[in-house]
Amino acid sequence: MLRRILLAAVVAAAAGIATFWWLTTPAAVRSNLLPAYAANLANGLTTFNAGGCSSCHAVPGQPDRLRLGGGLAIPSPFGTFYAPNISPDTADGIGRWTEAEFVGAVTKGVSPAGFHYFPAFPYTSYAHARVEDVRDLFAYLKTLPAVSGKVRDHAVPFPFNIRRNIGIWKLLFMDGRPFAPDPARPVRWNRGAYLVNSLGHCAECHSPRNFLGGIIAAQRFAGGPNPEGEGWVPNITQKGGLAEWSVKDIDYFLETGQTPDGDTAGGSMARVIKNTSQLSPEDRAGIAEYLKSLPPVEGPPRPKKAKAG
Repeated sequence: MLRRILLAAVVAAAAGIATFWWLTTPAAVRSNLLPAYAANLANGLTTFNAGGCSSCHAVPGQPDRLRLGGGLAIPSPFGTFYAPNISPDTADGIGRWTEAEFVGAVTKGVSPAGFHYFPAFPYTSYAHARVEDVRDLFAYLKTLPAVSGKVRDHAVPFPFNIRRNIGIWKLLFMDGRPFAPDPARPVRWNRGAYLVNSLGHCAECHSPRNFLGGIIAAQRFAGGPNPEGEGWVPNITQKGGLAEWSVKDIDYFLETGQTPDGDTAGGSMARVIKNTSQLSPEDRAGIAEYLKSLPPVEGPPRPKKAKAG
């Protein structure tokens, strides 16, 4: 009897491990699934700016936003991540990557070596991007200066450093469906919706997260604790401060970083403005129109400031 129980336990454990392994297998993009394509470098530049690539991947402490040697520290409740080198350097960057490997990294969160990337890389939003935009981005990145230098490893403690577990996290929180335009909305609104929800990855910072680090869907865009540490990321629905802003106010802010009351964007938002200011007026207007249309959503309660003793 005991032997049967032990055998059943071993079989159940083996089945559980096999199921876990199957569920967490990284989904690579095969080259034969990418048809022949003539890259559009101008659109690659637009994608670069809309995606905010330089905000994280430009070498810290120098003024050139096109030197993508990485190194920026990105603190989180799960450890500190370091943005990698995505310059076309063949030794330390992505110079040897294939186009399919790049598409897989950006839209699937899978490395060329076949392991899951940590979701500090906002591929959960990039997954909604058009493959053509990602291919154009890859072509554009290859035109930028190669920057040598390996970035240090992430400082992520156990058990969060077990990348295989990210496969389960993706099943829980990653929706890989492509962006679907709303036929009832104008073209400009749909363009803004696409940029905000895919390349712009606005929800990644402007939404509260649960204890596993997944965005709380019911409070998307409703702001919350700064995932990088101190501070509070504002609610950008019509329940937040943007309720008093016009579409033109939002548009102007995305171009200049100036708020309607004369304040200036600071912190990580200042880096975002460096990217949105490079977008076309049409794209900024689309983003502004979409953000202004977001229904009011109550965000998490903001902690009260302790009174000075």
